[in-house]
Amino acid sequence: MRPIFHPAVMIIAFAGCACAAAADPGQGLADARAAQAALGGSSWSEVLRISNSGRRSPYPKIVYALAFELEGILWFYTDADGTQSLSLRLGRTAEDEGDLGPLLRAIDPGFTAWETVPAGEGRADAPRAGRLPNGCFIDCVAALRRRMIAGGQADRPELLSFYADTPAGLLGHTVLVFSTREGEQAVDAGRSERPVRVPPGLRDNPIALARFLRGGDVSAARVLPVSVFPVGTCKGSFAGSAGQTAGHRPAHSSAS
Repeated sequence: MRPIFHPAVMIIAFAGCACAAAADPGQGLADARAAQAALGGSSWSEVLRISNSGRRSPYPKIVYALAFELEGILWFYTDADGTQSLSLRLGRTAEDEGDLGPLLRAIDPGFTAWETVPAGEGRADAPRAGRLPNGCFIDCVAALRRRMIAGGQADRPELLSFYADTPAGLLGHTVLVFSTREGEQAVDAGRSERPVRVPPGLRDNPIALARFLRGGDVSAARVLPVSVFPVGTCKGSFAGSAGQTAGHRPAHSSAS
């Protein structure tokens, strides 16, 4: 099994609205629940409460996060820094869902204890597009499912994540790209779900497409093909569903 590429943290930066870490842990829990609701209940997800023992960690002492599965990969969202890959290797989704500890410690060595937040704690409705802090990745997945429910066409959907060097460091953003009878289109779901026409020939060149959409230079771009689920699996996903969880799991530590 080959290691999965770990993308740079996907932060909403290009729109001038990068978000700082939530000072209120309760807001972190609310945002994790909102992210879970936005994704709907068609795949595995759990809201986590993580105890951070790191002395030099960029994360607070208590971190609320959403772990979720998409396209056979586990992902990790926090309102402080967006979505990044949680999986380390392909083909281990079921095993990793049952033992998140090593994956969490790979994100930050201080993540040595964690628990699943009970389903009744911190429930939230799905946020409006663009209102989930640093939620561009999740916004795009939610936008695709809403488009499907509405009967819109979205052939060959992909998530395009691109990264740029800025004075604040390497920052990234994710948009949704798909094909229609009218041609290739892109949606920056954090700003608007109105599609932008993509010039012919750019769809197969992620760097060129990213530069066109950003209106400036980018240093890297990656695409993640997204399966088109049957519409029947999406209905009700955006009415505040908390997603499917494996039930409350007790606190875990590096010794467990």
